[in-house]
Amino acid sequence: MAERSGILPAEEEIRKCLELRHTKAVQDKLAAAKVAVCGLGGLGSAIAIALARSGIGQLHLIDFDRVDLSNLNRQQYAVSQLGQPKPEALAEEIRRFSPYAKFITDFIKLTEENIPQLLAEDTYICEAFDSAEQKAMLTNCVLTELPGKYLVGGSGMAGYSDSNAIRTRKITEHYYLCGDGVSEIREGWGLMAPRVMICAAHQANMIIRLILDEEV
Repeated sequence: MAERSGILPAEEEIRKCLELRHTKAVQDKLAAAKVAVCGLGGLGSAIAIALARSGIGQLHLIDFDRVDLSNLNRQQYAVSQLGQPKPEALAEEIRRFSPYAKFITDFIKLTEENIPQLLAEDTYICEAFDSAEQKAMLTNCVLTELPGKYLVGGSGMAGYSDSNAIRTRKITEHYYLCGDGVSEIREGWGLMAPRVMICAAHQANMIIRLILDEEV
């Protein structure tokens, strides 16, 4: 395809390119999917970008935080976005390569009270929080209050240990967990971009497998 600097491609052109890569049958399923990403830090921002590049039909981006300088070591934001709400900043980044992407953005903190309503229309849900308490709260609420939804979470990705220790495990019929399950943040062993992105790729790939009905 010829270079066309500054010219916005038609939506149909972008869709055709995805179909050439994935086949039309696969792309039809991806385009019909609705995925929520809860928490847009290192995990969530990378998950959302991977899913958007794959042609997911609608992304629901949820976070109550703003882009901070301390985020830039592992999160998919730019210096020019410092101070912006993360849902809007991430949608802005995605539109740079996927100008017709469809979003719902919620600049809000998820709670036991608002989760059932906020996630009611999303079939697939990614848990991408840093806090263990938030992870447990979202997981318990989705599994008990939103039966039939698919939940893919992350646990254990701190530091710079073996990349291959990060894996995807099936916990229940509708709940999958990615990570090594043991690596916690400690002095000199924080969240670093490579391992966080590996875990994010596991989560995004698991969502795609579920959308495409791959036997797990």
